[in-house]
Amino acid sequence: MEMTRYVHADAVGVRGLVLDVHDEAYAGDPDPFHSRERFAYFVDLWSGREDWSCVLGWEDGDAVGYAYGSLFKPGGWWKGHRRPGELRGAVFALSEFMVVPRWRGTGRARLIHDELVASVSADLVTLLVETGRPGVRALYELWGYRAVGEAKPSEDSPVYAVMVRGL
Repeated sequence: MEMTRYVHADAVGVRGLVLDVHDEAYAGDPDPFHSRERFAYFVDLWSGREDWSCVLGWEDGDAVGYAYGSLFKPGGWWKGHRRPGELRGAVFALSEFMVVPRWRGTGRARLIHDELVASVSADLVTLLVETGRPGVRALYELWGYRAVGEAKPSEDSPVYAVMVRGL
């Protein structure tokens, strides 16, 4: 698998591709929270940060999936959850991580994840995973993450497990 790294300056050019991967990952999902329009808001919000970083995986010219995020500002944390007091240092928020269905279960997700976090200058990485997806949570636990609580960042969002791991 080939991987390409994108930064804030690339965000406008890669936006459509990120949205297309999202559409493939959520094809057939009727929840308005998972719509392309709703997701575009989050893409723009996160990619608007100057330290935004994104890694896309490719096989034979087709996108496999991506992961992106940025550092929280000092003291920053996920909306809807209070940062645990024992978590100290700089925190990288892995905001989005998607793999198209045909590549799930092939190990490529881990490669994309590891490529993104390998270049992160932080003490911790954190992510949110829908509580209704216990298999995904179990996968993150295998990768060294642990749950530190739950959050519901917005009225229309699902409930998420807040997970962290040291870097």
